[in-house]
Amino acid sequence: MGAATLLSVSGAHAATPSISEVYNHVQNDPVRLNMFLRAFPKGADLHNHLVGAIYAENMLDWAARDNLCVSLKEKRILDHACTHPGDEEVPAAELSHHADAENVLIDALSMRDFVPSSGDASGHDHFFATFARFGAIEDAHAGDMLAEARDRAARDHVTYLELMISPGIGPMIGAGFHHPLKGDDLPTAHQALMPEVPALVQKARAETDQMEAQAKNVLKCGTPQAHPGCAVTVRYLFQTLRTLPPQAVYAQLDAGYATVKADPRFVGLNIVAPEDDPTAMRDYDLHMRMFHFLNGVYPSVKLSLHAGELTTGLVPTDGLRHHIRAAIDVAGASRIGHGVDVALEDDPASLLAEMARLHVMVEVNLTSNDEILGIKGAAHPFPLYRRAGVPMALSTDDEGVSRGDLTQEYVRAAQTYNLSYADLKTLSRTGLEYAFVPGESLWTDHQPGQFVSACRTLPVASASCTTFLKSSEKARLQWALEQRFGTFEATVTHEGLYQ
Repeated sequence: MGAATLLSVSGAHAATPSISEVYNHVQNDPVRLNMFLRAFPKGADLHNHLVGAIYAENMLDWAARDNLCVSLKEKRILDHACTHPGDEEVPAAELSHHADAENVLIDALSMRDFVPSSGDASGHDHFFATFARFGAIEDAHAGDMLAEARDRAARDHVTYLELMISPGIGPMIGAGFHHPLKGDDLPTAHQALMPEVPALVQKARAETDQMEAQAKNVLKCGTPQAHPGCAVTVRYLFQTLRTLPPQAVYAQLDAGYATVKADPRFVGLNIVAPEDDPTAMRDYDLHMRMFHFLNGVYPSVKLSLHAGELTTGLVPTDGLRHHIRAAIDVAGASRIGHGVDVALEDDPASLLAEMARLHVMVEVNLTSNDEILGIKGAAHPFPLYRRAGVPMALSTDDEGVSRGDLTQEYVRAAQTYNLSYADLKTLSRTGLEYAFVPGESLWTDHQPGQFVSACRTLPVASASCTTFLKSSEKARLQWALEQRFGTFEATVTHEGLYQ
């Protein structure tokens, strides 16, 4: 009698099912699928803007703690206490007694219950408008934000976070305005900025120190009361803004590169803000040339660039022809964020083949792409990237604004694209494989599941594997993920709720 049909002595129980059989059993049951995927180990969230990761309720709580005022007319948090409280301005601390007003603000600070209207016509505009509405509390609560993001990641069984942050960016922008950029004369711009860069880097590092100290205090790391978030590994991408004049963008990039080189907590660089903004569209190629130049000034800084977060409804068709390709070929990006318009680029087949050959990974943000661009389901290039063999990992983008988490992205991918358990495991592993955390990979030739020769003894590390793991932070995180998979799979295959 085969193992698959072997019954116990009582005849009451079948043999333990495989993990794939358990997954297949719950795949079409939304409640149990969500339970299954919430406990599912997730390697990394590589596309996560810290300021957008925060829920509106927390923003309003911090505003109340700081005795700030909220404007019901402008639907935003103000940077001062109320001077004339009334129908249009209310102390944030009093919102708990005004449920209707509090709900209006939560909707304005997030995508909750968004419905297009004459004054708020698109998900794209509403989404990006939220950031200005809670900007008043960002600086004072960066550490609270970090603590929230880490705790949510822990609850979501995420091993590693690569958060986009912009410490010290104001002085960097200001420095740019002191040094006008003349066309493409980037070497002169660099020389003019050089005397100011050390102080700009120090400012960025000091703000990061302050953020981390505040987060450690909130999470109680190092104490018996430590939050689960303390165990989540975190690194940062320095994010720069693309919607400013060229000299201000250049100064951010130059100082951002220098910050990454100086501080190992920063593992790469990105450029953010709406790609369809007129300034961002006009200067896109100039920005790519800035990256190309700075790659020579600061060798080995890694880039993950927002590119292709566009549709025909946002920009003219000429604007869809080359952004992803330029981010790779000119700027030297090794990861692409979004990449939604890839099929509309010039010669998409050769672009996809190049991405597969060079192992350029795409950070896929399914919920965000739906809410901002209206792209979902069969209209999303997720299946196209899979067919072309381009590596992908799921990420959240702005999970607080979107009212979700990484589990939501896995559930959405599983249900929309009929993914197998093996597919989901590959997505999870791929996140860590293409993370910018330093060290050699546990996998051979970017092939998750194909262990390097030193480490083919899971779950117990051999002497040679232990030596290898000590030499590589990335491999240690990958090994930990594999151990988590072992525990998860052993647990769920014996859980009666999934049978």
